[in-house]
Amino acid sequence: MTKVDLQAMGRRARAAGRQLGLLSASVRDATLEAIARELETAGEALRAANEADIQDAREAQIAPSLIDRLTLTPKRIQGMAQGCRDVASLPDPVGEVFDGKTLPNGLRIAKKRVPLGVLAVIFESRPNVTIDISALAIKTGNAVILRGGKETLRSNIALIELVRRACEEQGLPADAVQLITSTDRALVPELLGMDDVIDLVIPRGGPGLQNMVKEHAKMPVAYGGIGVCHLFADATADVPKSIAIIRNAKIQAPSVCNALDTVLVHRDMVGALVPAMVADLNSQGVEVRCDEASLRALEGAAGINREKIVAAQPDDYGKEFLSLVLSVRVVDSLDEAIAHIARYGTNHSDGILTNNYANATRFLDEVDSAAVYVNASTRFTDGGQFGLGAEVAISTQRMHARGPMGPKELTTYKWIIQGDWHVRP
Repeated sequence: MTKVDLQAMGRRARAAGRQLGLLSASVRDATLEAIARELETAGEALRAANEADIQDAREAQIAPSLIDRLTLTPKRIQGMAQGCRDVASLPDPVGEVFDGKTLPNGLRIAKKRVPLGVLAVIFESRPNVTIDISALAIKTGNAVILRGGKETLRSNIALIELVRRACEEQGLPADAVQLITSTDRALVPELLGMDDVIDLVIPRGGPGLQNMVKEHAKMPVAYGGIGVCHLFADATADVPKSIAIIRNAKIQAPSVCNALDTVLVHRDMVGALVPAMVADLNSQGVEVRCDEASLRALEGAAGINREKIVAAQPDDYGKEFLSLVLSVRVVDSLDEAIAHIARYGTNHSDGILTNNYANATRFLDEVDSAAVYVNASTRFTDGGQFGLGAEVAISTQRMHARGPMGPKELTTYKWIIQGDWHVRP
């Protein structure tokens, strides 16, 4: 097992972060372009590392949805490169001066955006996250220490090597981006105790990881990544358009946190929507777990794959499936739909399908999720889709950053005060 000196990594990250925060935006953006070029020319080394990770995952009988998440296809690698360029093209938040005013005594005060400092990001299964986080950290002048899952270790090592090469090429301190290369789980509590050098920790993973962070972290934490996502079709929903949105939200990328988990259907829409929706989902390989009312609506319905229909159990609500499984529940009202989401949701992404303006407005006002939708797929909850280039996480907390955390969310501010030899009376 590789021995890792986390304290030394933290000290190097702190020193590198101070240098990085003072560099110009043009240098940081040029580094992102260099990372994109490195990705496009990575070739055999990255492919071999990723294939070795995939083979180990198969031998360990890891779920197919997780294997899909760790697979780096040429299309995904190109998408990662484009993501770096997208982040580089964004306005630089560092140094922005805002909320300025002059006090009656003549003092001129304002807020100035500055990097958060050193980030620690703990994540699972998705090596593209390594590039997203590295790019956003560099863009915003933050140093970062990454700890990925053991199932992606080889891929992450290869990716971090190319990121650090790009940093050195452009004159950035390579230690601004570091990877913990040991799989020793004891390192995680140690990392979470390093509040002397780490300013924010971001866990991206399941409940086990989140609970560990809650228990051990001594620094601020941005929680997110667990998405139990709902769509509610009210009595006025357009059936064909609703089916298209539900299909997209469920099957486009079923293993990610913004994929749809539960469809709530107004009782007046059951006959019109449920059989057609289930037939469509079944045709895409989706197993549908139905409550009693939706099961009755399927009796005698055409186009249904009976092997893909299951009676829903209580724990099928409030579950993040991360696979081609979806639960359905019939409700009597908008109030009942909102109450269901409040009970079973994770404050991630929830939406209403409706042609009723009042219902849409109430849903937007009363559903307390990081992203609340009207007539759109939950799959849009994504830094790239929101125009942020990428995100380090999708925060489900009520803190300064909520939803996709892009460049501005990775900055804090300091007060700057300019006087004319002022003394306080």
